[in-house]
Amino acid sequence: MSFRAKLFLIFLVTVLASVCVVAYGVTHYARAAFEETDTKWTEALVAQFHKEFEQRGAEVVQQVENVANGEITLRVAMDLARPNADQSLYVHDAIGVSQDHGMDFVEFVNWDGTIISSAQYPARVGYKNDWVAATKDWRGSHAFLKREDLPDGVALSVAAVRTVSGGNEKNLYIIGGRKLDQGFLASLVLPSGMRALLYRNLEPTFVSSALMDVNGTADEADRFRPLIEQVQKKPQKLVETINWTTDAASAETFHAMPLLGRNNELLGVLLVGSSRKELVLLTQRIVTIAAVVAAAAILVGLLVSLWVAARITRPVEELAEGAREVATGRWDTRIDVRGTDEIGQLGTAFNDMTRTLTVQKEKLVQTERVAAWRELARRLAHELRNPLFPMQITVENMQRAKQLEAKQFLEVFNESTATLKTELANLNTIVGRFSDFSKMPTPQFTKVNVNEILRASVRLFEAQFNAVGKPTITTEFFLTEPLPEIDADADLLHKAFQNLVLNAMDAMPAGGTLTMRTLERERNIRIEVADTGKGLTPEECSRLFTPYYTTKQQGTGLGLAIVQAAVSDHRGTISVTSDEGRGTSFKIELPQRQAGQRPSPTADAAAEAKTSPKALAAASD
Repeated sequence: MSFRAKLFLIFLVTVLASVCVVAYGVTHYARAAFEETDTKWTEALVAQFHKEFEQRGAEVVQQVENVANGEITLRVAMDLARPNADQSLYVHDAIGVSQDHGMDFVEFVNWDGTIISSAQYPARVGYKNDWVAATKDWRGSHAFLKREDLPDGVALSVAAVRTVSGGNEKNLYIIGGRKLDQGFLASLVLPSGMRALLYRNLEPTFVSSALMDVNGTADEADRFRPLIEQVQKKPQKLVETINWTTDAASAETFHAMPLLGRNNELLGVLLVGSSRKELVLLTQRIVTIAAVVAAAAILVGLLVSLWVAARITRPVEELAEGAREVATGRWDTRIDVRGTDEIGQLGTAFNDMTRTLTVQKEKLVQTERVAAWRELARRLAHELRNPLFPMQITVENMQRAKQLEAKQFLEVFNESTATLKTELANLNTIVGRFSDFSKMPTPQFTKVNVNEILRASVRLFEAQFNAVGKPTITTEFFLTEPLPEIDADADLLHKAFQNLVLNAMDAMPAGGTLTMRTLERERNIRIEVADTGKGLTPEECSRLFTPYYTTKQQGTGLGLAIVQAAVSDHRGTISVTSDEGRGTSFKIELPQRQAGQRPSPTADAAAEAKTSPKALAAASD
């Protein structure tokens, strides 16, 4: 990404973040203010409901007391208190009292709980109302919510009870009440966007026809079923939002408040709903304004960034081009310096750096060349001295054997020539190793199965793992199956795995466990080879892949260098972690696909590693 694009992107992100934060803040506080206002309105409406309920209850109490205090009622009570009183004489009195006093429900109940007269349900005359007679004196009691049984159903009323004494401790009970229905809801003063509904909880399950508003039965009453059922299970205040359509502006938030009867039974639910339309429209307006402001800011930012980029990015691009030329090896690159500002100072520093790099490059090349030759000479001298010394002793023995008899001379001669052949073979092997490392072949990529190559590499050493008289090395495989095939050179991977196994064997002279693991990581394949040997120090880990470096008493120091070269040729990476005294783990990451390569159709033959002793000896370091 260019600097110009980054500059514009930074400005864009800053503007968008600022606008989003402001829009979120305004929306959040607007929502909070709306919710607070809605809560206040809801509380005011609930308070108004309770006030209206109490007022209606007071009216009902006064009407029932007027009936109870009437002279006619007193005579009826005294007449019914006499033995063998004829109750049928008063069966229609409740209807007249209901009409005279403007009450919807009136019942006269005798001292033993028997209904004498009922305005709303005459057929119930003779039935028992034991709850009324359970309280001897109803004077001073308040109105309460009551279920009313009717010939065609049930209703909800605001009721009151008063007692009229007929003598001989035989009382007459007057029960009066008025309906609690849509007429009561119509008496409430509702703010704009709010409405009140009443559910009469007079059936054991939800009944949609029991939910009413000021116009009668509420529309889409079934949508309130979950809310009502929650209140029925646990009578308490609840709040729920109902989305009537897919349009968010159609949503309403309903506050449900239980209405309890005289014995705390749930007889109704008051629902106060407030429309979310104003909040949704306000939020949409805020978002629209924020989008317009953001678009304008982005346009201004684009123009400003183009102007600033034209002033800044040109010298930066020149610096970048100069850096690319330095990266390609042209360390004498120079750029034109304009101005004395920070960009100009950066250009001057770049030119000074390239001049210094040119000088240091020559010194470094000379130093590295001398160091490399010295190291090579040291390693060659060390490796060649081991076979040359026994060869020298052998030649001296042969010279001294000239003075012996022919038979003894022949015996010494045969022994000496055998020794010379062995040491010459060792010399040839040493030279071959250095030669192999100096001319590592170019990878020939094919489709290979890493698990198969890994198993084949370990099979070469199974005899050594379980050799009689030597400590046992146990192998453990944790290979992902199936593992995707990768583009690789099977021979090079086989040689690399062999060297890792040999390195692990050398690290476990007293035996141990060799663990092989493969797994898929994104578009790469990971191979792990771990041992439980003596481990390495951090310094040894840092130098482990350096050619000719070894921690062994014998060895060329080329084994792990060959592994690193093979991994690098596959555009992979290798790393080592070690815990001194506990073991070492090598991790190789290889890409599944090689860019620009056309692998052969199959590599099954290449995946079968060479298992001859000669191949094993060639892999040893």
